[in-house]
Amino acid sequence: MIRLPALSAAARDTFWRSLQTLNGTRVVIALVLLVYLSFDSRGLRSTGDFLYAQTCASYLFLAVVFALTAAWWRHRFLLQLLSQVSCDLVVISLLYMAAGGVRSGLAILYLFPLAGCAILAPLVLALLFASLASLFMLGESLWRALGGEGDMAVLQAGLYGAAFFAAVLVVNRMAARLIGQEELAVQRGIEIGVQQAVNRLVMSQAGDGIVVVGPDGELLAGNPAARQMLGLSGALGLRLGAMPSLHPIAQAYEDWRAEPARHTAFVTIKPYTDPLLREMTAAWSARADLAAHLKVRFAAAETAEVGVERNVIFLQDVTAIENQAQQLKLASMGRLTASIAHEVRNPLSAIGHATSLLAEDLHGPVHVRLLKIVADNVARVNRMVEDILQLSRKAQGHAEPLALAHFAAELKAEFDETQRLDPRVLDIAKVADVTVHFDPVHLRAVLLNLLGNAIRYASRKGASIRLFVVQVEGRPPELHVQDDGPGITPEVRAHLFEPFYTTSSKGTGLGLYLARELCLNNDAMLDYEYRFDAGPVAGAESSGRFVITFARPYQ
Repeated sequence: MIRLPALSAAARDTFWRSLQTLNGTRVVIALVLLVYLSFDSRGLRSTGDFLYAQTCASYLFLAVVFALTAAWWRHRFLLQLLSQVSCDLVVISLLYMAAGGVRSGLAILYLFPLAGCAILAPLVLALLFASLASLFMLGESLWRALGGEGDMAVLQAGLYGAAFFAAVLVVNRMAARLIGQEELAVQRGIEIGVQQAVNRLVMSQAGDGIVVVGPDGELLAGNPAARQMLGLSGALGLRLGAMPSLHPIAQAYEDWRAEPARHTAFVTIKPYTDPLLREMTAAWSARADLAAHLKVRFAAAETAEVGVERNVIFLQDVTAIENQAQQLKLASMGRLTASIAHEVRNPLSAIGHATSLLAEDLHGPVHVRLLKIVADNVARVNRMVEDILQLSRKAQGHAEPLALAHFAAELKAEFDETQRLDPRVLDIAKVADVTVHFDPVHLRAVLLNLLGNAIRYASRKGASIRLFVVQVEGRPPELHVQDDGPGITPEVRAHLFEPFYTTSSKGTGLGLYLARELCLNNDAMLDYEYRFDAGPVAGAESSGRFVITFARPYQ
């Protein structure tokens, strides 16, 4: 028993639609044959008018029945197809005989059912129907030749038969190839659909952020974690460089494109302070003061074959990891502070006292230089001990209303005097008259630390160090400390506020950590930000600044 090959649901649906198309064509052909009868006033009427009309009317009726059956009863496809093709051959053969055989030109109608069978049925069945049609035409031609109507009809019938076989073979092979391609496309579609479903599940459940960007930094797709980290809601389609809060990521992305080996960077962003995103997220008011410390990793998707560049940015919020690492360091340090206080500080005091006594008796240049070296190192070790002891004690803040303009003026006078600076180096002209809640002793310690770092790298030209206030409506004021020195590299920024991390041979690595702790004790936040907007003194590649975000405006 001949059966159709196993097909997918989509392919079976295509077969039924093709059968419906065949039925519609059959109705059209039946109507055309009836119209042809009304216009042919000679040959047909003289050779079988009644048979022709009755056959065409019956054919039209059967065509409508076949169409309705295929539309409402989608079962036994092959049985319906074979019955329809058999009916076509019988009707066309009757019309063929009534019209006068091969000379009538109706033999061309055989191509309609034979081509349909070649498309929708196995090749064996299509060849069977082609052979039946060819044998009928040859038999009818031989009968007419024996009746004395000439032998040219036999030759024409043979040519038609050969054409039928050739048409069936070509159409069947083409249809089989198209069916195979459709099956392959359906299978690939299923695989792609499954893969997309898995990708959506993985991206939606992943704790790390995943963002797909174009070569110009346009945000094309992102999972929920990335949208949360970046403060995005429906903002896809924007460019990274167009959003001020995402400038650090945009800069890191451009650096990676220029140098693919630098595929990892650490950035700090404040997405909820970006005016472009103000109306795009419901968490704006709740998270407007938060900064996100992110580890950013870049990877290029393999899309060169399709001529489209797509890159993926992986985002990991390392704030909790940094805090945990600091807690581990502090826990270890807490066990050392007691022994340091007793075992180091007391001998250090003795060495310092002995050095002072020796300085009273030794006045030679060599002795003075050696004693100065001892005294400097004693002071350095003592400062380190003090920092460690301060780190082990939780500094209690005594916040009070503090006018930043007056405070900055006093701090500038002190800093210029102690550093012996030209008064034009430190610029405080843009420190607005804003009142905040902060312990003045703590703020003085924080700013002296930041300014001390700035003077180490600044050019010491006019306004090479700037202290200024940034105010945005509805948000707490920010105090920025910026210099014209080289920006801090991404590798250093990743560990900037870790205790005991330093790039200076003379530093302890505790200054910035203690500064941030003092800010936290006063409900403020200290961060390092990297922006494209360079300002009046910083170059396009050195737009970093330390930012103190106060808790709230003083009421």
